[in-house]
Amino acid sequence: MKPNNNTNKGVDYWTKRISDLEMPALCSTVQTLEKLAKDDVSSLALLGRSVMHDNALTSRILRVANSAIYHKGNTQISTVSRAAIVLGFDAVRNICITAQLLSSLLESKNLAPTVYQRLIKLMAKAFQAAMLTRMMLSHYDDDMQEEAFIACLLFHIGESAFWSIGGEFTETLDRQLSECSSAAEERSLIRETLGASFSQLTQSIARHWGLGELLIQAVNYPDDQRPEIRSIFLADKLCETLSAEIIDKTELDSYINQAANFTGLDEAEFTLRMQRCTKATHKLAEAYGAKVLIDFLPDPKRINKIEPSMPAIDLPVFEANLNVQLAKLRELTAFAINKADFNQIMQTVLEGILEGVGVDRCGVLLLSPSRKQLQPRIMLGKDAEDMKRQFIIDLSDKKGLFPQAMEHKECQWVDNPNAKKWLEQCKELKTQLPESGFLVAPLLVDSKVIGFYYADRGPSQRSFTEVDFQAFIHFSQLANVCFTVSLK
Repeated sequence: MKPNNNTNKGVDYWTKRISDLEMPALCSTVQTLEKLAKDDVSSLALLGRSVMHDNALTSRILRVANSAIYHKGNTQISTVSRAAIVLGFDAVRNICITAQLLSSLLESKNLAPTVYQRLIKLMAKAFQAAMLTRMMLSHYDDDMQEEAFIACLLFHIGESAFWSIGGEFTETLDRQLSECSSAAEERSLIRETLGASFSQLTQSIARHWGLGELLIQAVNYPDDQRPEIRSIFLADKLCETLSAEIIDKTELDSYINQAANFTGLDEAEFTLRMQRCTKATHKLAEAYGAKVLIDFLPDPKRINKIEPSMPAIDLPVFEANLNVQLAKLRELTAFAINKADFNQIMQTVLEGILEGVGVDRCGVLLLSPSRKQLQPRIMLGKDAEDMKRQFIIDLSDKKGLFPQAMEHKECQWVDNPNAKKWLEQCKELKTQLPESGFLVAPLLVDSKVIGFYYADRGPSQRSFTEVDFQAFIHFSQLANVCFTVSLK
């Protein structure tokens, strides 16, 4: 039996109702941001004013803007306009839209428990898919990642907005959909009941609100091979398959294979990155004040591509510890006054970086006799033995990161090896270096570079701050003094 509330109104009716009655705050926010994006002169100041009347929304935006996922610096961002300067207008625009979307949907009133759970599951799947899309586009520039993130997040906005309306007809449709035996039967029932499909409603809302051409094209042409659309399609399908009560293994294997090929990774490595991405999604959901989504996020651990022998990602990690830093710096100072042997200095500086700065792994890479390679001398932390065997860097490309750092004797903080500004220098290293970034500093003896100190937080996917970078530099510079003294 169909819902008897004369709900077969068509796409225009539902678009207008959602925009004017059900989600006017989100509609208004999106349209305001769209206008601001066209005004280069006043957009930053107006951006702050456009949301400042909503304290809860402003608070969410600033929490996310200061999260490790977005903010790499040490200075706290205290205003929305300042966030736009530090992170860029597009990033803050998308944070605003995401915060308002979650606020509008999570605070939907008077929903039946089954309808609310359907809405939460849909939102969780969209949120995870958006993060997965960004991860899959890590080799592309930040603008493409941001645009694809928001398009994927809103890929099912028509369906989400409909369920947020509540009322008897949503409850009736929810009950009837639960009785359908196939996806085709569900789609037929939705068209018959609403007079439109959910994808048509998404396209109509996208046009009416000005949500961007990418979202419309992704919904209209899901088989398009452009990387931004391809990543949205694959992320959505992966999360949809993983969210099913009973997983279709053949279908899941197919999407895993396609996604791995898209990213240039093997299937096991891609699956591990999905797990790390889920961990990052948990943190971002908390920053947005949307913890309710966490229990419903698609779980990549249901994929059987991970070998039992592969390292787990939930191992304990070292946090920054000022007491350890001070103790190790005192030891190095003593070595600078009273000569110590090379290995003693090396062990002490790496322990200070690992336990004091708080990294997942660190090491000293020394130049080969031919000065054409960097080879690990000692590595500490997670996967240390594997890195010692595998972490060999070719220096033949003189424009690469390490040859340039060697020539200029510079410390480097690479916040994302796949970002546009680093991609050229790190192109030969991308299979070895973590997406969350790394730190390097030259190992100098009498002003001559003989190797590098290296540190990253790859296994835990944590980002560095300016304070971390300065502490790392302090350790490397003091150790260089010790090495110079010890060899005289």
